[in-house]
Amino acid sequence: MIQDITSLFERDLNKLMEEINLFKNENDIWKIKDGITNSAGNLTLHLIGNLNHFIGATLGNTGYARERDKEFSLKNISRVKLIDDIKNTQKVIKDTLPRLSSDDLLKDFPVAIGNFTSSTSVILIYLLAHFNYHLGQINYLRRISEP
Repeated sequence: MIQDITSLFERDLNKLMEEINLFKNENDIWKIKDGITNSAGNLTLHLIGNLNHFIGATLGNTGYARERDKEFSLKNISRVKLIDDIKNTQKVIKDTLPRLSSDDLLKDFPVAIGNFTSSTSVILIYLLAHFNYHLGQINYLRRISEP
């Protein structure tokens, strides 16, 4: 299961990089449309922060200190920096998940997510689903930003 989840995160992080690179105008990464709360850039920062916190720091003891508010308040970070941060997140995933044992997957995840507590395997699936929810939003934001 770990190999499959690691591969899925790698695939989806690659897709996130592709989406960010497909924005024709780099400034559009940070624009929002009427009725939409978050830009593609802020959703990207949120996904990076989420994985670095819950997988990197919580499971891999990377020492990452999440600043969740900044995931939604920072603006105009370069495309190059976003891509570098996504690549660094891929490395965290590749370095952390394969070290988990089958027994680790059955144990309760070390921290609750919201009010949700479950096994590490269920939380990893939850994190993957959460990632894809926002990845779909980023794809939509990119497509509606194009003339």
